[in-house]
Amino acid sequence: MLNRGYAYTTVISNKYCGRTLLAHLASLYPHATAQEWQQKLNDREVTLDGVVATGSEWLKLGQTLVWDRPTWIEAETPQHFEVLFEDPYLLAVNKPGGLPTLPGGGFMENTLLRLVQKQRPSANPVHRLGRATTGIVLFAKTSKVAAHLSANWNTPSIQKIYRALAQGIAQHDVYEILTPIGPVPHPRIGSVWAAHPGGKPSKSLAKVIARGADTTTFQVSLYSGRPHQIRIHLASIGHPLVGDPLYGPTGMPLEDLPGLPGDGGYLLHAGLLTLDHPVTGERLELAAPVPSAFSLHS
Repeated sequence: MLNRGYAYTTVISNKYCGRTLLAHLASLYPHATAQEWQQKLNDREVTLDGVVATGSEWLKLGQTLVWDRPTWIEAETPQHFEVLFEDPYLLAVNKPGGLPTLPGGGFMENTLLRLVQKQRPSANPVHRLGRATTGIVLFAKTSKVAAHLSANWNTPSIQKIYRALAQGIAQHDVYEILTPIGPVPHPRIGSVWAAHPGGKPSKSLAKVIARGADTTTFQVSLYSGRPHQIRIHLASIGHPLVGDPLYGPTGMPLEDLPGLPGDGGYLLHAGLLTLDHPVTGERLELAAPVPSAFSLHS
């Protein structure tokens, strides 16, 4: 699908002052080389405070930087979703693997958000799942409901339970995982979230569902909402997800040809979501069927 392009907008903060625009672009968006960024500048794709930039400008605090990326053909993604629950205030859907929840990472149109809003323009997701992750995504249909859910999303009143297929055979039946999560360097995109002693406090509870010949299927409950939390936490206890191209046995990015956060190949499923309805107060228990691929490893 050929999309409409996208304007990436940032405001220059104090830590970026005093460097040239070209150096800043090559650092901020390291997927392209300095030479490639100079070509984009020559093609008039970048403005600084509304003026077409050359790359030689020295950055100042508060300037508005815009990269007006031209249209591009997006990779194909699944174009379907299953409705699990719907009323005037909420929509819960079962997201297929390979479909991004929100625009980003090269996807603008081929996303769950766009597919849902074609049918329900007022619906907006309260949270997101990784592109390869399957399962429940909850949408709010009003701003008041969205604000209520966002404020309570990482509290005990909302229970989120996942299923994950991990490498190795777990020695224990239950693991409380408290590994802090924060940004660490990544050679291709600057930084990624990973296990980091100086990161944000994080908590997951992993229970063994089944053990295979060389795998373990976990049920994981989340008590915080860090990016890629389950992938990082299971990896940090020595059980990375089977097929995860990014995280190794310590919860850090793999050193040799590390993957990107959106790369797939693993099995992770958001299967259960329990919450009080933000308007009626009714206790909702939402469930998404477990993908058949899990049964191949039990």
